[in-house]
Amino acid sequence: MKQFLQNQKDLVQNVFNDVYDKYDLMNDFMSFGVHRLWKKDLIMMMSPSINKKLIDVGCGTGDIGKLFLENVKFKGEVFNIDPNKKMLEQGKKRLKSFKNIFWKVGSAENLGFNSSYFDYYTISFGLRNTKDIDKSLKEAYRVLKPGGRFLCLEFSKINNSNLNFLYKNYSKLIPRIGKIIVGKSEPYEYLTKSIDKFINQDELQEIMEKNGFERCKYRNLSGGIVAIHSGWKI
Repeated sequence: MKQFLQNQKDLVQNVFNDVYDKYDLMNDFMSFGVHRLWKKDLIMMMSPSINKKLIDVGCGTGDIGKLFLENVKFKGEVFNIDPNKKMLEQGKKRLKSFKNIFWKVGSAENLGFNSSYFDYYTISFGLRNTKDIDKSLKEAYRVLKPGGRFLCLEFSKINNSNLNFLYKNYSKLIPRIGKIIVGKSEPYEYLTKSIDKFINQDELQEIMEKNGFERCKYRNLSGGIVAIHSGWKI
């Protein structure tokens, strides 16, 4: 399943080139810091074991990998993958004391690792930015070991009409906030459009199952503003 916005030439890359140095600050502003709780919920849902390998795709500056290693008492390995080199450089600076994190420029559709290599695959607010959801999920399935687990944290669809009304109106303010903090509104105009056009919870679960994942489920957070999807490679 190709995504229209994301297939416009260099659009996503240019968006993150514009915001990489204020990426974490804007995430805090836009979500009032709640994105940190959502990511902790993802790790709690994973309930990782020690001495396992995690690949975090669209890693940004490394939030998920940091939480993973802290949760397993640093007895594990994290491979952080992001298509944006500048974002990875920010992450390396931020987590320079973490010795068992490895960083690589790459896309969700072509990770460049051996098959059946990782125990866990996470993608946090990144699946929405891929050019092809099917290819990304096929690649996730390929690099996971049998018994490996896929977890995706992504913006989703709100079922409550009152909450949805408030959220839609708040979303209209996000480009203005971006203009103040980053100096540009365009990256956040893309952000709000990509969220609005993204598929709903049940549609994503169906695509996961179509691409081989089993025991798929999802959990809505904050009334469905975001959802965590989980699936297994059996």
